[in-house]
Amino acid sequence: MPSPLRVLVVDDEQPVLDELVWLLGRDDRVGDVRSARSGTEALRLLEAGDIDVAFLDIAMPGLSGLEIARLLARFAEPPRIVFVTAHEAHAVEAFEMNAVDYLLKPVREERLRESIRRACESEPPPGADDRIAVELGGVTRFVARSSVTDVEAQGDYVRLHTVDGSSHLVRMTLSHVADAWAEHGFVRIHRSHVVNRAHVREVRQAAGRTTVVLPKGEDRLEVDVSRRHHRDLRDLLPGQA
Repeated sequence: MPSPLRVLVVDDEQPVLDELVWLLGRDDRVGDVRSARSGTEALRLLEAGDIDVAFLDIAMPGLSGLEIARLLARFAEPPRIVFVTAHEAHAVEAFEMNAVDYLLKPVREERLRESIRRACESEPPPGADDRIAVELGGVTRFVARSSVTDVEAQGDYVRLHTVDGSSHLVRMTLSHVADAWAEHGFVRIHRSHVVNRAHVREVRQAAGRTTVVLPKGEDRLEVDVSRRHHRDLRDLLPGQA
């Protein structure tokens, strides 16, 4: 059986929010259900990167559901999106943004179950230009995943290190990076480190110790490989013992 969906419901009307959360909780394909009453609150939850499907109300004060969806399209691993609204006016625009479904209020339980089915059967959307949103001095910027040399665990966050020597603190777990970015060439070499094998300059072995050498601006960074993860690195770098 596939893992239960992790869902976020966003609506500025509390009764509607409560109803959707309750209905979703009745579906055995849904696991964790979180909620938010504003676009700003929703983005804080979405930045963690552990939401599979976002049910977004289109008409909200501040950030609308469509605006949230546009921001999510820039995420490296965006969730699938279902729009929820009292009007049909934005249906065309919603599907142009690759929404899984478009629900009209009041939402009927059987129609909601159909949306969940579509979400389960759809592929997660690819991130636009393979970019990760990072905050720098109150400004959101985007870092190409391919430019990330390594990722370092820092509590509930990770620090992305890039080829130009800069680094960015992002709210996600190292386990998520190791799993979600594996298909893009990232491999875990230590409990606190994931590296992009495209940027590995050297693998050194001496006195029972294995390290990888990565670029760090004009310098180089040498990172230890733990015994537990030595096989993972060896499998990805042919010729390494």
